[in-house]
Amino acid sequence: MSSTEIQIQPEMTMEEVMQLAPAAQRALFQRYHVGGCSSCGFQPGDTLAQVAKDHNILDINEMIQTIVRAQELDSGIQVEPAQVKAWLDAGEEFSFIDVRTPEEWAMAKIEGAELLDYEDSGKYMGLPKERRLVFSCHHGIRSLDVASYFIGHGFTQVHSMRGGIQAWSEEVDPAVPKY
Repeated sequence: MSSTEIQIQPEMTMEEVMQLAPAAQRALFQRYHVGGCSSCGFQPGDTLAQVAKDHNILDINEMIQTIVRAQELDSGIQVEPAQVKAWLDAGEEFSFIDVRTPEEWAMAKIEGAELLDYEDSGKYMGLPKERRLVFSCHHGIRSLDVASYFIGHGFTQVHSMRGGIQAWSEEVDPAVPKY
């Protein structure tokens, strides 16, 4: 979605903003420390203008541009499940990493993916920075967070699989259980 397609207005509720730009929550927390905990949170019915006022953010247009830029970045790192399948089928070299919990992994998994080892971050940080990394989760939200983390650590070919294992099951392999 390009910035011309994202039309965020100060009078929109946070629920409306989040539906239009799911990256808003992470962007607002990273830039303004808004929405990450109970003391800096907001309610879905709060308007963007009210959130700005409550957190002493004086430039609401800058706040909106922060959300738009974050959404554009998120859109740029997302990859379609069919593309990931094509890379797997072609035998391309990349790390396909599932960031769900071990309990979720036990319910359903994609052949070729590995479960993220949260105990051994060196396993990943030691990879070449130009290695292609594809992250997946249940719906494609947590994997965006992890992908952003790796981008922040200098990795250059980082992707989050749009829609997660749910989309994989619906669009690529219906034999993968939905939950």
